[in-house]
Amino acid sequence: MATQASETHTFQAEVRQLLDIVIHSLYTDREIFLRELVSNAADSIEKLRHHQLKGEQIHDADLPLEIDVATDEEAGTITIQDHGVGLTHDELVENLGTIAHSGSKSFAQALKEAKETGADATQLIGQFGVGFYSAFMVADEVKVYTRSYKEEGGNLVWTSDGTGSYTIEEASEPLARGAKIVLKLKEEAKEFAQKDRVEEILKRYSSFVQHPVKLNEERVNKVEALWMRNKSEVTEDEYKEFYKFQANAFDEPRYTLHFSADAPIAINTLLFVPQENLERFGFGKFEPSVSLYCKKVLIDSKPDGLLPEWMRFVKGVVDSADLPLNISRESMQDSALVQKISKVITNRFIKFLTDEEKKNPDDYAKFYETFGQFIKEGVSNDFTHKDKLAKLLRFESSITEAGKMTSLDDYVSRMKDGQDTIYYLQGPSRTSIEQGPYLEAFKAQGIEVLFLYEPIDEFVLGRLGTYSEKKLLSADSSEAALEDVSNQAEGEPLSEEEANELTQWMQERLGEKVKEVKTSKRLVGSPAAALNTDSFISPNLRRVLRQTQGDESLPAMQIQLDVNPRHPLIKQLHRLRQEDVDLAGMIADQIYDNSMAAAGFVEDPRSMVNRVYDLLGRLAQK
Repeated sequence: MATQASETHTFQAEVRQLLDIVIHSLYTDREIFLRELVSNAADSIEKLRHHQLKGEQIHDADLPLEIDVATDEEAGTITIQDHGVGLTHDELVENLGTIAHSGSKSFAQALKEAKETGADATQLIGQFGVGFYSAFMVADEVKVYTRSYKEEGGNLVWTSDGTGSYTIEEASEPLARGAKIVLKLKEEAKEFAQKDRVEEILKRYSSFVQHPVKLNEERVNKVEALWMRNKSEVTEDEYKEFYKFQANAFDEPRYTLHFSADAPIAINTLLFVPQENLERFGFGKFEPSVSLYCKKVLIDSKPDGLLPEWMRFVKGVVDSADLPLNISRESMQDSALVQKISKVITNRFIKFLTDEEKKNPDDYAKFYETFGQFIKEGVSNDFTHKDKLAKLLRFESSITEAGKMTSLDDYVSRMKDGQDTIYYLQGPSRTSIEQGPYLEAFKAQGIEVLFLYEPIDEFVLGRLGTYSEKKLLSADSSEAALEDVSNQAEGEPLSEEEANELTQWMQERLGEKVKEVKTSKRLVGSPAAALNTDSFISPNLRRVLRQTQGDESLPAMQIQLDVNPRHPLIKQLHRLRQEDVDLAGMIADQIYDNSMAAAGFVEDPRSMVNRVYDLLGRLAQK
């Protein structure tokens, strides 16, 4: 066939601007060009299948629907070929010489506005489907050999160096249907002519393309995109194998969530919860592990902002055909589409955990023991989902057996008539809480108290504030609305006058350490208890902030010291202060320190220990 004279065309002005953006600033990693070209090839094959289904006449109808990539280190080239729809002469001009020919004016206007406002122009690329031009990031010259699926299509070659013009000419010999793109690589991009380098890129970005992808005649995409299949068709073994591949894991998933949705956005999602939480063993913070795909083509393997931070332990894949293929990492968090995806997936995952807890509470208890810290983190930091996440919180309580957990919903269902507060106590263990003074009144009145063992727990419930219209309050708070149970203690109390004299003297003795000393209505067997009167920050939280952040600017603790006028030690103190005021003062100080220690409020125990030795010395002399 005779070769016609080549035609030279000038790129549309918007394309010249685009090429400058693409070549100099579009992608952080130049290797993305290969993802773009393979994705375009897959789209071309899909379009051909559509024409086949419509019964249209197809040129070279028996060609395999596959994508072939070839590297040539000696020539410094890489070639990407498909047997898709191909391009006619007019389509070459419209698709490779202009930008979405019907939307060129829109692109030009958007580009102008981005320049005027200082916005990131690279965010526009994905909106106009122009990933082909990314080839010029690595190539000095790009040739496209193409033959349309239409019988009247010609054998054409499109050539450009990306500097402002391109040529179209008749090929010297017949071409196979589809397109073959040959990139003559720049000197600094010769790595992309190496088989191993290209294989690594294809496996990372194109493992799940729906058509065979071959590199130098060997297939590289051997793992099936399970997330695009109906879950009723996928076996447990397939899920396990895919999890191991996707998460680079050796264990099996604890939970698997597979779903698709059409509204408000089309997504196919496959999520896994691993067996173990490595963060709790000091292996560092999880990185985002849910990969983002568009029509089986990888957008980002570790997308920040796709899901809330507390879901970082989840592994898996999200695929949305509605997402622009070229969305940048920088624009990810600002994308309304990504935000919709995040909302849908987060809500489905929370619902999944809620359902699993109901169906298999023992399995959920094991999950919560391992990953509960992330649920707590979500309650604290994810304002949008905190109420739903709060339903997943679990704690031991004063009425559960040791090791058995209860939910806030279960607590509310057991509340006494008229009770409007959910009570909790922080402590290092169940034993330490049960042996402290604060449960006495609650046990006497039959009021349940949640037991919090982790330092973060009190902060979590404090951030939550209320649950099911019930206030959350620490049982060591002076705000706790309790009935008078002091009459359940043994022995006669000090008279009202004696009690007033004692509390006033102790108030003067302790000075600024306490806000107030009062006779207690909530103590039965304990001599005294330190109550927090600060509704803004608890002593436990204060201690955590000082330990983790070194914050010395926090105001002094607001402590109310309650004393039990029936307790022998308190009655003996009343008598002793008239006989040996120095010894009585030391005992009053020790009662205060013991109460603070029982409450977990002591930050520096050295003065307390020294006083114990002084007391022992005084008693040894008697």
